[in-house]
Amino acid sequence: MAERRRRRPRTRFGVVGELVLLVLVVVLATTMVRTFLVAPFSIPSGSMEQTLHVGDRILVDRLSYRFHDVRRGDIVVFDGTEAFGRLGTGKGETDYVKRVIGLPGDHVQSLGTENGGDGAVLVNGKPLDESAFVYPGDASSDTPFDKVVPAGHLWLMGDHRSDSLDSRAHMGDPGGGMVPIDKVLGRVMVVVWPLDRVGRVPDSGLSDAPTGSAAGHR
Repeated sequence: MAERRRRRPRTRFGVVGELVLLVLVVVLATTMVRTFLVAPFSIPSGSMEQTLHVGDRILVDRLSYRFHDVRRGDIVVFDGTEAFGRLGTGKGETDYVKRVIGLPGDHVQSLGTENGGDGAVLVNGKPLDESAFVYPGDASSDTPFDKVVPAGHLWLMGDHRSDSLDSRAHMGDPGGGMVPIDKVLGRVMVVVWPLDRVGRVPDSGLSDAPTGSAAGHR
């Protein structure tokens, strides 16, 4: 009966090699997930309260917009260098988180709160019901605006309307405060930290609002 070959002991080099390979696999897998599936971000300011709080850690879905258009009411993370400049948020110096209010072709407007106005935001002539997410006590917009969102762009606003530097604050900049859709990194889908706030971001109820003349915008 043939004698069994004894398994050769692993050398130190072999163990180190396996560890290096494991680390590379983990790094590659993490990179692939962050690039194509989900990515973590943090919330550094109160511009999205009460929906997102300072210090919240969120996961952003980077995949779904490959299959469907951005929807009104979505909370998105985007590279704001072109539209908003370099103010910075949790992920980097140019990444922002805001809610989509106007889609391509939408006529977005508000009379603000001057001269006794109620600050309601209108899309294509109809007021939005934003009571589910606008910060308690805030008007939908103190600032008046009247814009038609061009093709390939979005009109974005924070939920804490009195404490958000969003599209309204950049109307005088090149681009008029509009954010190119191709700068959107993904949709905020869930809060993962702190533990007492873990859960999916609630639906805005805005997806049924009237659509403008350029609905196709993917």
